[in-house]
Amino acid sequence: MAVTEPAPVALPPAHEGILRRQALRESAARTYARSLPIVPVRARGMTIEGADGRRYLDCLSGAGTLALGHNHPVVLEAIRNVIDSGAPLHVLDLATPVKDAFTTELFATLPRELADNGRIQFCGPAGTDAVEAAFKLVRAATGRSELLAFTGAYHGMTAGALAASGGAPDVRVTRLPFPQNYRCPFGTGGERGEDIGARWTEYLLDDPKGGVASPAGMILEPVQGEGGVNPAPDGWLRRMREITRTRSIPLIADEVQTGVGRTGKFWAVEHSGVVPDVMVLSKAIGGSLPLAVIVYRSELDTWQPGAHAGTFRGNQLAMAAGAATLAYVRENRLAERAATLGARMLARLQALSADHPSMGDVRGRGLMIGVELVDPEAAPRTVTEESGSAPPPDPALAVVVQQECLRRGLIVELGGRHGAVVRLLPPLTLTDEQATAVVDRLADALRAAERSPHRRAAAGPTR
Repeated sequence: MAVTEPAPVALPPAHEGILRRQALRESAARTYARSLPIVPVRARGMTIEGADGRRYLDCLSGAGTLALGHNHPVVLEAIRNVIDSGAPLHVLDLATPVKDAFTTELFATLPRELADNGRIQFCGPAGTDAVEAAFKLVRAATGRSELLAFTGAYHGMTAGALAASGGAPDVRVTRLPFPQNYRCPFGTGGERGEDIGARWTEYLLDDPKGGVASPAGMILEPVQGEGGVNPAPDGWLRRMREITRTRSIPLIADEVQTGVGRTGKFWAVEHSGVVPDVMVLSKAIGGSLPLAVIVYRSELDTWQPGAHAGTFRGNQLAMAAGAATLAYVRENRLAERAATLGARMLARLQALSADHPSMGDVRGRGLMIGVELVDPEAAPRTVTEESGSAPPPDPALAVVVQQECLRRGLIVELGGRHGAVVRLLPPLTLTDEQATAVVDRLADALRAAERSPHRRAAAGPTR
């Protein structure tokens, strides 16, 4: 009797094994890997190629880290030059030609008033450590401990930075209202809402029975990213600068995600003309590699040696890549390019919203864009003079839109209070054609998601 050979068993693709091992080995705290089950193997500019051979347009850009996209030639050249030179790669906080070049380039981009009278502290490689450094700095300089922060804020995941972020349960932080048009906490929106929030801030600080001690500093984002892409109105930001200046409260601007041309100015505070006392910088300043610093007025420099330290403050490759990135953005006027392309993409998305009631609000600045998805059939949750009746957010729809985008080769992130804001953070180097493709794919994904029978089943946390 002849022996029948068993039929060959098809092996699973290699990328599936990688994803499976990641799920088994990595912690439950992993985030992006849950909603973006891809295995990148090559990348250039805005394009990522997965191990499965598929190509994606990357509108996440390392959460805003990749100002020039993936593997930009000037970044790669800067890194190779350091490696080929034989220079040390790890030097703690010693002075090096690479660090000097980075610091010189960075100071050339800063608001002049800060650059002329500024100091820089190199921190641990993550933005959250720079936030911690900023808090320690203003506390040491003022002798005070309390902080002022804003609803919807996100400043990092270490203890102090997280305490200043929205949703922190146990804090030494007074929470102030961040202005919004679409979901104004005072039900007014516009300049009226900004004025009420500013008046409340002044009243709280000046009320001897308000329960708020004189703070060490105020921290804010010129555009809230994780909070749902909420730009701070220029007039309101100037008002916060005046409130803090007249009360001798250092103003800390968290430009970790908004910096290096992202919003249409090199630094987002430049839209308003505000010069903060402290700027927190990370992400794009390292040219895709880990780097974080704070820059601050010299009057605040009361630290003792070692007051804030870290083993990896001297990341030479990141400084070289960062200097090259800063110079490229400045010399090629990529901030202006971001303003132009961002306005064009916002206009197209706003026009699209006329035919999609689920697109509750389209907002942003430069190439930092958010689309808040809502359930138009549900009872309104917010009423403002600016937007009228605002339906409740629809995080389930947002999850399906993200999934449909991925099927169409587009990587997007979700954010906002309820995870219902689709966020676009493309590199500043994207082309006109890529900008058009991003909006086209997002529009097609939204149409598919609105028809999807799985929309309701998608509800639940994704991060």
